[in-house]
Amino acid sequence: MLIVAALYHFTRFSEPAGLRAPLLETCERHGIRGTLLLAREGINGTIAGSRAGIDAVLSYIRGLPGCGTLEWKESTAAEMPFGRMKVRIKREIVTMGQPDVDPTAAVGHYVEPAEWNALISAPDVAVIDTRNDYETAIGTFAGAADPATKSFSEFPEWWRQNAHRFAGKRVAMFCTGGIRCEKSTNYLLSQGVEEVFHLKGGILKYLEDIPEQDSLWQGECFVFDRRVSLKHGLEQGRYNLCHACRRPLAPEDASRPEYEEGVSCHRCLHEYDEADRERFRERQRQFDLAEERGRQ
Repeated sequence: MLIVAALYHFTRFSEPAGLRAPLLETCERHGIRGTLLLAREGINGTIAGSRAGIDAVLSYIRGLPGCGTLEWKESTAAEMPFGRMKVRIKREIVTMGQPDVDPTAAVGHYVEPAEWNALISAPDVAVIDTRNDYETAIGTFAGAADPATKSFSEFPEWWRQNAHRFAGKRVAMFCTGGIRCEKSTNYLLSQGVEEVFHLKGGILKYLEDIPEQDSLWQGECFVFDRRVSLKHGLEQGRYNLCHACRRPLAPEDASRPEYEEGVSCHRCLHEYDEADRERFRERQRQFDLAEERGRQ
């Protein structure tokens, strides 16, 4: 059984590009795969590997400037959920496009999973899901507002258009692991919202800690690796992935006439032209050939 560690940490890296090569070498030396993002504002990503390998890489990351208090969330996978190890340099570790947002200055009140149900059930609390539409489509908290964004950078504009809906309310926000809420709660505070809360550890920590019979979560939680979705107890869910548009698919979606493995699904059939689909078919042929040969 492999360990999957999801992590993020906001800190100030003066030269993130200089951290890339040593971090990548450390991950590869310990047999770790996944993706880590480095930016001037910190580090974010998900990695997988053996217990010893994950421990070694997490220890290395905690030694980076300002990362001594790094926290992470763990789950397991029966098979390696990533193809290779990538360390990328980005402008932001989660893209919101708001240069004045600074989670190191102020964020909302952290709410432990054990206290989350009571908070979001209060009549004066509005709950907002900060994830994208393809994520909310397979699961969310009962009664949560869904911004239906295609990307996180659309959230500020959605808020500007919808802020009136939440006047006089306390606002509780959540996302997969917590990182988007670090920025979105800081943003709402800058917009004059006085009481902002967010789920500590995100949905993943809630699904890990809260028994299904006590849960207000409905559906499954999309994750950005080959497991596609997780359910209570962080067990792998029922969803697969459309490798054309990267959206989650229920098993029954594979029976729809629009579905062609690796090429299209009912959500993206009209988003690509025939030239795109032919490229996707060739890619799928390469995947199938590699699998026949027992290769990655």
